[in-house]
Amino acid sequence: MAMKKLVAIVALAVILAGMIPLQADAHGVGAAAVAFGAFVAFNALFLPFAIASAVMAPPVVYSTPAPVYAAAPVYAAAPAVYTPPRPTPAVSRQVVYAHGRYVLYGDGVSRPYQWIWIPNPPPPGSAPGY
Repeated sequence: MAMKKLVAIVALAVILAGMIPLQADAHGVGAAAVAFGAFVAFNALFLPFAIASAVMAPPVVYSTPAPVYAAAPVYAAAPAVYTPPRPTPAVSRQVVYAHGRYVLYGDGVSRPYQWIWIPNPPPPGSAPGY
């Protein structure tokens, strides 16, 4: 158990030591010359390709596009739209109660509406006692 703790502490110390920022130093004039030399050497490798691509680039050719003639607009009347008439609302033809019902006769146009009361028949009598 103690060994695991020691390994964890050492690993944490190594990680923290790696995160410490170092001093920024140019190391004198010689370091600048080395950096400039690396820049020159890198550009010397790619300079011939850059010059060749500029010299050997194909010329840009621009030709006028072919003329396009649009057909004249054709005007027409709007199509006729048929909307069917709305259905008449459903009318309840019966109103039922416990002792009877009302029934609606007529259509309201050719015959007037008329409510007729129809009573329920009386309940059947009890069976005679024997």
